[in-house]
Amino acid sequence: MKTYTAKPADIEKKWILIDAEGIVLGRLASIVANRLRGKHKATFTPHMDMGDNVIIVNADKVQMTGKKRDDKTYFWHTGHPGGIKSRTARQILEGKHPERVVMKAVQRMLPGNKLARQQMTNLRVYVGAEHPHEAQQPEVLDLRVMNKKNTRSA
Repeated sequence: MKTYTAKPADIEKKWILIDAEGIVLGRLASIVANRLRGKHKATFTPHMDMGDNVIIVNADKVQMTGKKRDDKTYFWHTGHPGGIKSRTARQILEGKHPERVVMKAVQRMLPGNKLARQQMTNLRVYVGAEHPHEAQQPEVLDLRVMNKKNTRSA
């Protein structure tokens, strides 16, 4: 028996819509990372971009367990001496670009290579409930019914 390896012609990409309102951030990110890589498919091939296109709406209404909203800190460096900066998850979620919390969580669940950067281009995250991808007819993936631990009420 030979190992199956997908060819570029065999790859079929779907469009998936996920509503992040009330969903726990880490659980959302792990499910989306698996969908982006294509690990949910029987024909998964590690070195190919097999994943689906994922649209996440209501990214600003994502939930965090415990005190992560206040304690989780995102760091970056300006490149100058003493230039380390930080913001908490609450500051980012209440700021100008709250979708970056979801993007960063998904990015950090993918491997750090060229293929993961290519797969991240298949992720679209929007703050409100509106998105410009109606023409692709995305199918809705309801994370609430997958597991009761996926949701959390404020």
